[in-house]
Amino acid sequence: MTGSIPSSIGNFCNLKYLDLSLNNLKGSLPEIIKGIETCNSKSPLPNLRKLYLDESQLMGKLPKLVGTLQQLEYMNLEGNELNGSLPYSIGQLSQLHFLDVSSNQLSGTLSEQHFWKLRTIPDSIGHITSLQVIDLSRNNLSGSIPSTINNCSRLIVIDLGKNNLSGTTPKSLGQLQLLQSLHLNHNKLSGELPSSFQNLTSLEVLDLSYNKLSGQVPAWIGVAFGNLVILSLRSNVFSGRLPSQLSNLSSLHVLDIAQNSLMGEIPVTLVELKAMAQEYNMNIYPLYVDGTSSLHEERLVVIAKGQSLEYTRTLSLVVGIDLSDNNLSGEFPQGITKLSGLVVLNLSRNLITGQIPENISMLRQLSSLDLSSNKLFGTIPSSMSLLSFLGSLNLSNNNFSGKIPFIGHMTTFTELTFVGNPDLCGTPLIIKCQDKKQSVVEDKNDGGYIDQWFYLSVGLGFAVGILVPFFVLAIRKSWCDTYFDFVEKIVKWLLRGRATYAKNHPRRR
Repeated sequence: MTGSIPSSIGNFCNLKYLDLSLNNLKGSLPEIIKGIETCNSKSPLPNLRKLYLDESQLMGKLPKLVGTLQQLEYMNLEGNELNGSLPYSIGQLSQLHFLDVSSNQLSGTLSEQHFWKLRTIPDSIGHITSLQVIDLSRNNLSGSIPSTINNCSRLIVIDLGKNNLSGTTPKSLGQLQLLQSLHLNHNKLSGELPSSFQNLTSLEVLDLSYNKLSGQVPAWIGVAFGNLVILSLRSNVFSGRLPSQLSNLSSLHVLDIAQNSLMGEIPVTLVELKAMAQEYNMNIYPLYVDGTSSLHEERLVVIAKGQSLEYTRTLSLVVGIDLSDNNLSGEFPQGITKLSGLVVLNLSRNLITGQIPENISMLRQLSSLDLSSNKLFGTIPSSMSLLSFLGSLNLSNNNFSGKIPFIGHMTTFTELTFVGNPDLCGTPLIIKCQDKKQSVVEDKNDGGYIDQWFYLSVGLGFAVGILVPFFVLAIRKSWCDTYFDFVEKIVKWLLRGRATYAKNHPRRR
């Protein structure tokens, strides 16, 4: 549907449900929410409960008049061109269950004033006790997250990702025990994760990536979050060792702690992540509220195949571990081949040593494998050619040696996959491998050539040593007499010495 929405739509005093989403509408919200003169109420559309105007090309600012829609329970304005700040009158919508204004051009500060007057009790966000989903992502909101958000005890989804929010993560979030999805990614949050998060036992998605969070990755994550499916702490300032307790996350599909300052060995227990050992995972996305309609669709940016990919409806197909860009050391975890459901594995830019296991082909679902810029050595297993789904492979800048198993699926990769390994040879590198049989023959040939010259030189030396004196003595008789007199004296001297020795050292019988 195209064109503008007539302002007379506000005259529908008994209208309860309005859905004009996914159209090419013109105009702004003030042109829609009118009609206060005709309805016997202090507000237009006094009975409106559900308003869906998502992806309708609407422009302009959100009018303060929105706050007068007192019966409104659901409002979706996602994917328009709305600008300006979020009006404080939003806080007057006491019946609001669902609010989505993501993917607009909103700016300004998110404060408690956006949520006051939601009930007759204290002026705080806690007045909207019926709110289940709040999505203010992909805007330009600044300031800190209101600590009073904990009063919204029915919240299931909080998505404040991709804003400019700063300050610490409020401890009060840990009181939202029904919370299943928490997105605070791409902000400027700092400090350590509050221990109160241990109370979020229903949490399935925790995305805190691209912030300035610090401290160690808490061990209690692996104890408290038994239902966690996605854990993304990517691009923060976390330090220390990876806690072995992460292996208790039996439902975990995605573990992304890349671009931090982690150190030490990768825990051997990490290979016990049960959900990653299943080759086929059920579709658990999107997240459903009240079991009726999808009010919030999960999305996650995953670094795979060398690029950032955002997954939504196919998110359940992603099973991955990304620990790249840290200071992890120790040997390559040989038991990782137990995680047969892995689709993405990235351990690049660390200090990992050891060899790739021979049974790497057990990772049959692997689509992206990046082990570049480590200290791995040994030969590249020929079984890698059996990874038929592998679309991206990077083994560059290691210490691999021997001939590249350029067979099967491995023939799809270029030299960029293998560069920076001085002892690697064979296609697709320009360094040719030396044939063993040929080298043995060459060694034998070289040895025979040297032996021939050796014996020839010895023979010539012997001949010269005998013949030259013979010819000299034959030519000069005086030299000949002198020579033989000298030889006779030497012989007599030797015989006399032998007799003396025998006399002084008689044989024992």
